[in-house]
Amino acid sequence: MFGLVDCNNFYASCERVFRPELEGRPVVVLSNNDGCVIARSQEAKALGLKMGDPYFQVRGLLEQHGVVVCSSNYELYGDMSRRVMWYLQQTAPAVEVYSIDEAFLDLAGMTRHFDLGRWAGEVRGALRQRTGIPTCVGVAPTKTLAKLANRLAKTEFVGGRGDGVLVLDGEAERREALARVAVEDVWGVGGRSAAKLHAVGVRTAAQLAGVGDAWARKNLGGVVGARLLHELRGFPCAGLVVEDEARKSLACTRSFGQPVTALADMAGAVASHATRAGEKLRRQGLAARLLTVFVETSRFAELPPPYSFSAQLTMLVATDDTLTLAQVARKGLERIWRPGKRYVKAGVVLDGLERAGTGAQATLFGDVGAKPERANLMRAMDALNGRFGAGKVKVAAAVAGPGQQPAWAMRRDAKSPAFTTNWGELWTVRC
Repeated sequence: MFGLVDCNNFYASCERVFRPELEGRPVVVLSNNDGCVIARSQEAKALGLKMGDPYFQVRGLLEQHGVVVCSSNYELYGDMSRRVMWYLQQTAPAVEVYSIDEAFLDLAGMTRHFDLGRWAGEVRGALRQRTGIPTCVGVAPTKTLAKLANRLAKTEFVGGRGDGVLVLDGEAERREALARVAVEDVWGVGGRSAAKLHAVGVRTAAQLAGVGDAWARKNLGGVVGARLLHELRGFPCAGLVVEDEARKSLACTRSFGQPVTALADMAGAVASHATRAGEKLRRQGLAARLLTVFVETSRFAELPPPYSFSAQLTMLVATDDTLTLAQVARKGLERIWRPGKRYVKAGVVLDGLERAGTGAQATLFGDVGAKPERANLMRAMDALNGRFGAGKVKVAAAVAGPGQQPAWAMRRDAKSPAFTTNWGELWTVRC
């Protein structure tokens, strides 16, 4: 059996944990630079607000209904996600972190010892008590059915009929659940596949489970389509993907609050991305062999034409050293930099990931492996940033002048404090 734990309206729920006055009020969270709506509370969804709505287009509606607007606070969301996933990893035999707010659980063998419905309810309650985040849990014999069960559990929980948990452990329950879900809402059915299925009269997940394997292979992506049918019929075709297998690359990218035109400012942005990438590598015990740096102008500008270019560099040995990553990223940036353009986005992507400390080799002209003093420096840097707040210690290229905001900084006019990751912004309770 598999379980899927999904956090309800995750970004909005994170904001509510430390701002209880937002309970019961409509809340939306905006994307980078306060561009679009990327998360909504249930009350905001009821007002008709959609994912991706441009903020400037719906501002009037938000003001009319008193909707609380929050700039995205990824430091907070990331830390809350780690707390949720940590608890799940202490509870289930194996966990696949599928996204920042979703995780699959391997529940093989637990049916002999536990009532899975009761167990899932206790997990929901413990997560709410420990983190303040509301969740729903779906349990089923396959990952696709667990996803489907979670969808129904969430729908019924929000509608006030269920308790946020749905277990599909019998044939009758499976058939009933499939009949209640539209085919376009099945995990793995994209827009093109849904159009093909509608064209032949397949409207529900139950009807999809009944189509022939040959038709699915021909029209739904070959073996992928056949596996989808088998999963809907209750036969598992996919197991959990552990983190080492799932992590193939790592990216740090961000749009700017205003266009960047100077190389020094862009170098600061790229150094900042390389610093964050290095921190992520060390936190996960990984090192990278390939680094790609890219820059973009606006896709919506009429003049000059949009420009996007990237450079990929190979490092002699895989590294998690921030200073090395920043130096390599700077070299890549100098290759692709074109003066006179107004850049709106840049990023650093790391590939060729492997466990840190493995695979290092000497070169013809000497050992270029990680030096102990540099490893100690990175540990000290991480410890200081962990104790005094993210970004307290960073590479010089990413530092703006005294009292100045970097030209590449994001616009986040309504950002909440870093309640859990910055000593200076901890939640204050007055008694």
